[in-house]
Amino acid sequence: TIVEPNTHLRGKTKIGSNCRIGPNTIVRDSQIGDDGEIISADIAEAVIADNVRIGPFARLRAGTCLARGVRMGNFGEVKNSYIGEESHLGHFSYIGDTQMGKRVNIGAGTITCNFDGKQKNSTVIGDDVFIGSDTMLVAPVKIGDRARTGAGSVVTKDVPPDSLAVGSPARVIRKMANGECV
Repeated sequence: TIVEPNTHLRGKTKIGSNCRIGPNTIVRDSQIGDDGEIISADIAEAVIADNVRIGPFARLRAGTCLARGVRMGNFGEVKNSYIGEESHLGHFSYIGDTQMGKRVNIGAGTITCNFDGKQKNSTVIGDDVFIGSDTMLVAPVKIGDRARTGAGSVVTKDVPPDSLAVGSPARVIRKMANGECV
């Protein structure tokens, strides 16, 4: 493992083998698996599995777990969420209080709107979901397996599996055949 300049490992942090951490990274009370790369990130009380790529300029807050093979782009933030294996989070995204399945693609600019002014609400995203860029997922909301959202959608209602939802507010416009690419 290589720890680059201006990187700070604090508290009960543990790092696996064959990682590259930094430069300009702060890791507090977190666990990082093997074969990872973290560039210019702020990580606190998170668990990061093997073969994860993060940054640059990413923030992982308390309660975050990134499963094996996750890719997290620049200027993303994750809080109190589980991100499933091989999922990708685009740039400029915020994911909070979310349970995400495997092989999910989160487009750039996507946010989970998890606070309604009184309480935090959860977002649940199934496996093999594609969330279009600049989508707002207004919690509480569930996105079914293999569902898709169009760019700029404001999702305020559950999206069933194998469906395409678009618009503001988003509405399901069609049921997709299994494996269909839009």
